[in-house]
Amino acid sequence: MLLYHNYSSASFTVAGTGSGGGEEPVALDESAYEAERLRLDALARKSMAEASAREMMEADGGGEAEDPKAWKWIIRKRVWDLMEARNFAQNPRPVHHRIPNFVGASTAAQKLGELEEFQRASCVKVNPDSPQKQVRFLTLSDGKKLLTPQPRLRTGFFSVLDPDSNTRLNPSTILEACTSVGAAKYGRPIGLDEKIKVDLIVIGSVAVDPTSGARLGKGEGFAELEYGMLRYMGAIDDSTPVVTSVHDCQLVDDIPVDKLLIHDVPVDIICTPTRVIFTNTGIPKPQGIYWDKLSPEKLGQVRILRELKRRIEKETGHKLPTGPSEKLPPTAQRKKRR
Repeated sequence: MLLYHNYSSASFTVAGTGSGGGEEPVALDESAYEAERLRLDALARKSMAEASAREMMEADGGGEAEDPKAWKWIIRKRVWDLMEARNFAQNPRPVHHRIPNFVGASTAAQKLGELEEFQRASCVKVNPDSPQKQVRFLTLSDGKKLLTPQPRLRTGFFSVLDPDSNTRLNPSTILEACTSVGAAKYGRPIGLDEKIKVDLIVIGSVAVDPTSGARLGKGEGFAELEYGMLRYMGAIDDSTPVVTSVHDCQLVDDIPVDKLLIHDVPVDIICTPTRVIFTNTGIPKPQGIYWDKLSPEKLGQVRILRELKRRIEKETGHKLPTGPSEKLPPTAQRKKRR
């Protein structure tokens, strides 16, 4: 049973996957796809800023914040502000409430591509954000299988792009395939029943501690959900390396490990434009989806999670727990190009 569902919007369609590993042509209205993605992004800025400001105020006040993740917003904002103030940021800007693109992202990606862990990998999972675009390009250029999540997991699950089985992926199309639209155009959507082994995970970060491997994302929690679902699929385990690429200014030393949540994903290796850091992290990696931490709002936002929950409940005959309610931060909004 394939748990993936095609886009429900009537304005654009991703065709069936077929059994031939993705060589069938994919019907995609690219302008409609991009417009829908930007429409969802446009729900973001004000609500995200209000949520982070509220939590930072509570944390600064010394009281018990409603959200146990409130301290994370203080670190995120400091890094975002620094990147903008010193022009370490690259488009899309502003970088607030994003995995920030940064000056030297391609250099950091090149260092990542030189890692033994990358060189020996056959399948690499890479986040869809701008600073990791060059990592996606290197993955496909090296003939490796690329696994990338569909935006915000709201319309599907993962897309797999395999140069070995997809004749439409060639030197003239690989760069396009590294974009969100290109991944939908050239990728094959997969479901939770897909038999796939991921050899390396590349993850975006807002801040990361080089001494502990503790990492902060932009606050939406999708990287953690993606990791948990890959664990459920048996695609990864504790030994699967997790790598991030960041600017040197995103290296911090004040992430309190004791305040991390059970689903927070630590990193094993950090690549910056100037160096490679092996963290030797001792932070346990998540073992799957922690349903008792997953809010009804997040569950309602991600269709593939709802289907996974129904599947497990049907198989076990037991109702899974649900976490406390939360006000979800929306996704970031891009500035319109002039």
